[in-house]
Amino acid sequence: MWEPKNLLSPCLLLLLGERPDHGYELVRRLRPLGIVDGDTSTVYRTLRSLERHGCLCSDWAPSGTGPARRVYRITAKGRTELLSWLGTLEETRRRLDYYMCRLAPLIENRHPHPDGA
Repeated sequence: MWEPKNLLSPCLLLLLGERPDHGYELVRRLRPLGIVDGDTSTVYRTLRSLERHGCLCSDWAPSGTGPARRVYRITAKGRTELLSWLGTLEETRRRLDYYMCRLAPLIENRHPHPDGA
């Protein structure tokens, strides 16, 4: 089954393409995308995996309010990977649009109009 969390890698690449960031802030920025449901360990595992594959790099940066934080940055390979997701996501959107078009008549038939039409 497709779930938004399956888009964690491309969403992280997107967010890091916008600007470098540390894990906690990335988790916060993922929430409006519907990706994080409280399991932040998955985010950190995915960040490490993307870094191992050369899509990200990271270094430690001092924090004004506590210990140093690992800041992640997208690499050239990560930007290429992000662009490769474009075709996949466009195809997914086409399939979802097709599905929704076929679903619409069923929903309309299931919920009669208030005027009896």
